[in-house]
Amino acid sequence: MPETMTALFGGTGPDWTPRQVPVPQPGPGQIVVRAHAVALDNADASMLAGADPTSGGTGKEYQAGFEFASEVAAVGDGVQTPPVGSRVMGTTPGSFAQYVVADHRHVLPVPDELGYKEACALPTGLLTEHGALTMAGFRAGQSVLITGATSGIGLIGVQISRALNASRVIATTRSSAKRELLEKAGADTVVSTGEQDLLHAVLEATGGESVDVALDHVGGQTFAACLPATRTDGAVVNIGRLDQPASTIDLDALSCRHLRVQGVSFGFTRPAELGSVIATAGRQLLPAVADGRVRPLIDTTLSFDTAAQAAERLRSHQAHGKVVLTVP
Repeated sequence: MPETMTALFGGTGPDWTPRQVPVPQPGPGQIVVRAHAVALDNADASMLAGADPTSGGTGKEYQAGFEFASEVAAVGDGVQTPPVGSRVMGTTPGSFAQYVVADHRHVLPVPDELGYKEACALPTGLLTEHGALTMAGFRAGQSVLITGATSGIGLIGVQISRALNASRVIATTRSSAKRELLEKAGADTVVSTGEQDLLHAVLEATGGESVDVALDHVGGQTFAACLPATRTDGAVVNIGRLDQPASTIDLDALSCRHLRVQGVSFGFTRPAELGSVIATAGRQLLPAVADGRVRPLIDTTLSFDTAAQAAERLRSHQAHGKVVLTVP
């Protein structure tokens, strides 16, 4: 490996700044990978804005990024898998770099059928959506509601639910123009929340029975609407806050239905727990990734040289799927 590399840093302005820094070395239980492609997440935009000193941000500099697809370049003490030379996709802070250090438990093998550009856009979606379904106690044959389903991970959630044999997948979008996108991903019913009442549409789609599991990526009052749209003894899991974090809920809908309500943010999970979530998702989903049942939708592929354009695309909220950067 070389001594220095290019990495992208936030905290210097409204966009990331490329910088030459030392190539990291793996510690015990760690691997260093040569990144080939990295994917942007919604958290990247909020972190960039929060650290921007030109608009009231903290000015605290940080190496950006969370998702990568790569080739293992070196392993630390105690690491037997993955071996050097293997193709992996994973998640770790500071992944927008030519070489990335990561916990060896936080990566999955890249199936032969998948290229790096697609692979880098999968880890967060796989672990978050599968982890949320697992937390909800989802079983094959149950119905699933996914709000904000046209987001990068929401689309993966639709595909995962279908691959795990959900009886019905109901997906929401603010615009009916995205109906075909969600139907192609595997949704049985698409609800346009800009034109339809969510609860009424779910009841109509389920014959008045509501859904077994709701995965909410929106927050705000959409989260509140998920409670009466979920059947007795069902589960509602909040994953994201695309709208806002505050919500006013009907406690009768919660209590009378004996609902289980949970929230997930696996980026703040302890390393061993995150490793277990990733490993479980890999065992159950990699065959579906390999045969094409679960694939990310790539909106735009750019490079480190055009990272500012990628950030602007992410901030626009117009992206259909993931924004990807190729690594020089």
